[in-house]
Amino acid sequence: MLKKRYKVIILLTITFSFTIFILGFQFFRFLHSPLPVKSGGHVFVFSQGASVHKMVKQLSEEGVLQSPTWFLIWIRYEGFLNNKRFQAGEYLIKPGTTPVELINQLQEGRVIQHALTVIPGWNFDRLMAEIHQSPKLKHTLVGLTAAEIMTKLGFPGVHPEGHFFPETYYFTAGTTDVILLQRAYNLLQKKLSLLWSKRAKEILPLKSPYEALILASIIEKESNLIEEYTEIAGVYIRRLQKNMPLQADPTVIYGLGKSFTGELTIALLKSPTPYNTYQRLGLPPTPIALPGEKALEAAMYPKPGETLYFVAKAGGKGHVFSKTLKEHHSAVIQYRNYYKKKLLGS
Repeated sequence: MLKKRYKVIILLTITFSFTIFILGFQFFRFLHSPLPVKSGGHVFVFSQGASVHKMVKQLSEEGVLQSPTWFLIWIRYEGFLNNKRFQAGEYLIKPGTTPVELINQLQEGRVIQHALTVIPGWNFDRLMAEIHQSPKLKHTLVGLTAAEIMTKLGFPGVHPEGHFFPETYYFTAGTTDVILLQRAYNLLQKKLSLLWSKRAKEILPLKSPYEALILASIIEKESNLIEEYTEIAGVYIRRLQKNMPLQADPTVIYGLGKSFTGELTIALLKSPTPYNTYQRLGLPPTPIALPGEKALEAAMYPKPGETLYFVAKAGGKGHVFSKTLKEHHSAVIQYRNYYKKKLLGS
């Protein structure tokens, strides 16, 4: 009778041990097997304040978890050992991700980083239009005037044009437009201050970093060739030194605003705006665009020389730079004749 009882106990022990082994093996395989995620990945949003149970239920309902109970068991075990909490946010669960890797991702807060690229040469209106169209930003500035926006950013009374550095900015879903703009503003100020401290003091007639910012914005709009920036800067610096009008077409166009339709006529060059550098000496009152780093550098370190004029090359990229008005007129005539022939089809 005793032997029979021992046999039963041994059999039950073996059966229990085998069952535990099978369950353990299946549990291990679940933890380290890829989740059923499609080739493009799965976007999962873990809301602020949501419980772990709600998160697991959501993952199960979205088809990511096939064994939510085991997943929850491992979460509790991990939490007991590491005392780590899950961070709210928007996550991309990539193909091949295992439950263990997903838990680590949620604990470390490796959320999706969205991007907004600010292009050199944009004006403030274009910048705000792009920000308003970004679906992942939280929009708090819609309908506000430029002055109201600058006040919201913490810079009341500052003219917004030119004050935001062109760069690709990464952010998480729900970041406010205010935070992104503050980052761009602060980065511009940092770069401007650094470059100003190292400027070519002996040749610059500029009185402040803001004047350098204004000049850089004009340089940015004058050419698509970065290699020309320092030479364009040199022309404008020499014009300022000689008390000559800058005669910069981009400033005139900026001053015309939405009334400019695409053709800069002689009549428009006589338009009485504060930005008409044909009619007014010195720099315009504010920047006219967002200058990139190369334009800022050019404004601080202009190319030495004697050129005072430039005009677009006939049939090519870039500009023809001239020392004298006679040379400049010749280059202008070549430019006009080229396009006149092209218009006539010859």
